[in-house]
Amino acid sequence: MNPNIIQIENEKKDKPTLNPALKPFWMAKKALDGLPVRNRILYGGRSSSKSWDAAGFLIFLSCNYRLRICCARQFQARVEESIYTLLKIQIDRFGLSSQFRILDKSIINRVTGSEFVFYGLWKSIDEVKGLEGIDILMLEEAHNLLEKQWKQLEPTIRKNDSQVWILFNPQLLTDFTYKRFVTNPPPGTLKRKINHDENPFLSDTMKRIIQAAKEEDYEEYLHIYEGEPRTDDESVIIKRSWILASVDAHKQLNIPEMGRRRIGFDVADEGADKCAAIYAHGSVVSWADLWKGGEDELLKSCTRVWSAAREFSADVTYDSIGVGATAGAKFNELNQTIIDGRIKYQKFNAGGSVFQPEREYSKGIKNKDQFSNIKAQAWWLIADRFRNTYNAIHKGHEFAEDELISLSSDLPNLESLIDELSTPKRDFDQNGRVKVESKKDLAKRDIASPNLADALIMAFAPEAIAMAVSNTTMQQFAQLGRRR
Repeated sequence: MNPNIIQIENEKKDKPTLNPALKPFWMAKKALDGLPVRNRILYGGRSSSKSWDAAGFLIFLSCNYRLRICCARQFQARVEESIYTLLKIQIDRFGLSSQFRILDKSIINRVTGSEFVFYGLWKSIDEVKGLEGIDILMLEEAHNLLEKQWKQLEPTIRKNDSQVWILFNPQLLTDFTYKRFVTNPPPGTLKRKINHDENPFLSDTMKRIIQAAKEEDYEEYLHIYEGEPRTDDESVIIKRSWILASVDAHKQLNIPEMGRRRIGFDVADEGADKCAAIYAHGSVVSWADLWKGGEDELLKSCTRVWSAAREFSADVTYDSIGVGATAGAKFNELNQTIIDGRIKYQKFNAGGSVFQPEREYSKGIKNKDQFSNIKAQAWWLIADRFRNTYNAIHKGHEFAEDELISLSSDLPNLESLIDELSTPKRDFDQNGRVKVESKKDLAKRDIASPNLADALIMAFAPEAIAMAVSNTTMQQFAQLGRRR
């Protein structure tokens, strides 16, 4: 071969480039729905060149247009923890050092006037909200983005033709970022998954590391290097995989709809909280309802549940804390308006004592030593049902039907119920007994009250935990009806 040709080929190899696999993604002007691109979502496993390529393309844009670019991440103690360092590397790599001013907290293009600024959302989201004229908001490590933060950020980026770039390695299926931008993306969204096998810059050393990870633990490899979100969080009470296995389990395991018919009723407290009701017949859950009911509309909400209970011939277990404290009086009032078809109802006090405290929950451990309160006991009993169902379907283990649970695929709000059930984490009291992550702690994680999940828990709570309406009272109702 001509030596000059060899020299030209070597120069081409040495010339810095971006990942050619991502060129169509960066250059696209239209999203899949035909709208102008508003959100560019780049996600996948590690070592896939996401941040590297985004930094390079941002430098390219800043050299050709006058832009204001905000680079943000959830936590940023120092600017060096952000994409700031990658931007400096790309500037030097492309031989553009003389064109940029690298300051302590910003980067400025001397020629075009483009400016990069860097923020940590956790401490500085109000500052980001106050920024004007942002052309590109780039969120890195965005799997930690909270829904509340997104609602604050989205209207901030309001300049004509402005864009939001979101880069992340998926963690959990239930994470807000994955659900919002991958599972159900908003209009004008262009999403692209990329993994290590499309990274032309991957070193041989890294290739060997990835191959070894694949051979050692394939499931872990899929999560880390193939960008597959986990279905489970080991710290939660009920694993998502257990719940997914229970969908239509009554059809797979021939679980009959036999036994007591129950409705669990979670009463809304205040603010954005909602009422929820879940119906179960034996081990099968087949109906759910979710609605906005203010505390001044308790009678209206109770009437809604009372009517459903009469339709299903079901008893009701209701949340007796807060606004729900007087729900029993409302059901009593409703029952007195009719002669036949009166419902039985009982209250559920989440902080109450455990059911059958002296009974063993597991070998050598009594209920009173295992659970902090009745809420924890009820959640763990439901978790046991879901785990049993998973083991019955995936491992062929055998269980009695009252040790299983099935969620009908026709259940309204099923996706929301699955998310809510797989969210609360295990906690412990000062005596080492298990309890459920509190609503206050859930709120700190920007997670709303699990209304549907709580309703399901009440539908399956041990029957004797509540102060059920006594047979004597029911007989009095009947006598009252006859006198009328």
